[in-house]
Amino acid sequence: MTLSARPAAVPGDAAAIARIYSQGIADRVATFETEPRSAADVRSLLEARLATHPAVVVELGGEVVAFAWVGPYSDRPCYAGIGEFSVYVARECRGTGAGGVALGALLDACERAGFWKVVSKVFPENAASRRLCARHGFTEIGLHRRHARLDGEWRDVVIVERLLGEAAR
Repeated sequence: MTLSARPAAVPGDAAAIARIYSQGIADRVATFETEPRSAADVRSLLEARLATHPAVVVELGGEVVAFAWVGPYSDRPCYAGIGEFSVYVARECRGTGAGGVALGALLDACERAGFWKVVSKVFPENAASRRLCARHGFTEIGLHRRHARLDGEWRDVVIVERLLGEAAR
């Protein structure tokens, strides 16, 4: 079977996205979030953002196995073309390339939507995410020390960015 990206997630993907996102939350390697997400939570987020902020899913055999989305970087109008992205892959599909398919599709969707930059924060020890970002042209531009606490422990994050469209030329 082949991994395939669907370049626009839909509210009907909410249950699959919530399952994958909640796995990532439980694993404590990719987010400061600590509470699982419900399908209703994800559906609300998708409905609120899809008109302006791309979300993509990756399917394998008709099942959603990964997703990537971009959210607002800031509510200030001058930053409307910057998005903060996340990529999550179902546990059983990690290491299969699904994250790369998701991120590639998201970058294409963001460029089509007029974004000029995408950014994220990655835990320093999350080597897989850092390699994924590097393979997709992201630059590590800095470190936020003690950015937030996760399970009572201070955690640092590496800041990554990639320019898109005219800003990249």
